[in-house]
Amino acid sequence: MATITPPTTDAVPRPSIATGARAGSPSEGPAYSDADHLESAKLLVTPRSHRTFVRIVLGTIVAIILAMFLPWQQYVSGDGSVTALSPSDRPQVVPTVIAGRIAEWFVQEGQAVRRGDPILRIEEVKAEYLDSNTVVRYRQARDSKASAVTSKEEKVRQLTAMIELLEQNQRLSMDKARTKIAQYEAELRAAVVDSATYLAQYERQQQLLDQELTTQTALENARLRWQNGIAKVQEKRQGLQASRIELNSVQVDYGEKIAKARSDRAATQAEVGEGRSDVAKMTNDVDNLTLRNRLYVIRAPQDGYIVRATQAGVGQQLKEGESVVTVMPGSPRKAVALMVKAMDVPLLSVGREVRLQFDGWPALQFIGWPSVAVGTFGGRVQVIDRVPNADGKFRVLVVEDTRHDDPWPPQLNLGSGVLGWALLDNVTVGFELWRQINGFPPSLRTPSDEGFGGEVLGGDAKGAKGGDAKGGKK
Repeated sequence: MATITPPTTDAVPRPSIATGARAGSPSEGPAYSDADHLESAKLLVTPRSHRTFVRIVLGTIVAIILAMFLPWQQYVSGDGSVTALSPSDRPQVVPTVIAGRIAEWFVQEGQAVRRGDPILRIEEVKAEYLDSNTVVRYRQARDSKASAVTSKEEKVRQLTAMIELLEQNQRLSMDKARTKIAQYEAELRAAVVDSATYLAQYERQQQLLDQELTTQTALENARLRWQNGIAKVQEKRQGLQASRIELNSVQVDYGEKIAKARSDRAATQAEVGEGRSDVAKMTNDVDNLTLRNRLYVIRAPQDGYIVRATQAGVGQQLKEGESVVTVMPGSPRKAVALMVKAMDVPLLSVGREVRLQFDGWPALQFIGWPSVAVGTFGGRVQVIDRVPNADGKFRVLVVEDTRHDDPWPPQLNLGSGVLGWALLDNVTVGFELWRQINGFPPSLRTPSDEGFGGEVLGGDAKGAKGGDAKGGKK
């Protein structure tokens, strides 16, 4: 049997085909050509392209296995826009407090204004305020009413003095009547004593006359004295009764006069109260009209720029509370409002680091490897809303963090789009792929875990760093 040699790259002349034997001859056995032996040898050799492909596949597999052990930075992402941290630094719509008609503009869009600078002037359109002397007439009516109130107050003082005099006279008259009563009571007691004495004398004269020791004349004189004593007692009793009636009369007369004076004083005091109420109301009207006159000129509420005029032209009529212009504060403290899903909010807390990519600012970002990112800026969580918006997302306010990063670009304008992500834990690429496939949430370690500066969910901002803070420095 002939030995088969592997083919070489050198050109070998093809041998001639044997013709001495016939195929299928039983005496010669099977006949094979040299060409058939060479083609079979070629099939036993592995092509070079196949070996290269195998090497590539094996290298790729090894690279993938090694990549599974590379570090990966977990994150919570959200998009939003640039805003101002303080509500006073956000764009403010300046409304007109009163209705009117635009008479004159003092500014134009893009112009810088200071607080109190006039923006535009409006004219009155309500019929009750069209008269320019309305404030003067209201002030005159108020002064007249105040003068009438002053006169009423003087009347109250006079009535009070009259009441005091009447009460004093009442006390004097009653004291006089009481003195007179006391006098009559004393005279009555004396008259009663005298009458008893005269009665005793009369009875003694009667006894003496019965013994014929006196005369009839003496008896008659004693009787006359006794009768005179009885008449005097009766007179004193009538005088005492008259004095008591006089005392009651004094009380009634002066009581009536004092009651009438008090009634007049109370009525006058009521008029004074109503007058003061009217004066206060008219004073309020005067102040409101004075303030209304000042509101005809709409002024800038703070320093800033006129960014948009919502009304145009002269003569356009405005309603109460209708916006006129929008004023943008001159130097607001910028922040980023990120909208985060509800499932990611528990992973965030105040003080946690955030990486930001601003629209219009060139960046090369690798979220999982912030150390190789270029063009992103640092921030930290300042405020987390406690209630979601209409879309079910929570707003997170992020402020500038220059501890490990450059300041934010000064060219940023409020309203610019932002993409942000909060840095969480460092894991391997394999773990992250496994987590994504199974739908597990990102891992978040606590301060008790060694080697990680994280934080307890819902805790304070200490240790909020979730990875290399220098990774996204521009």
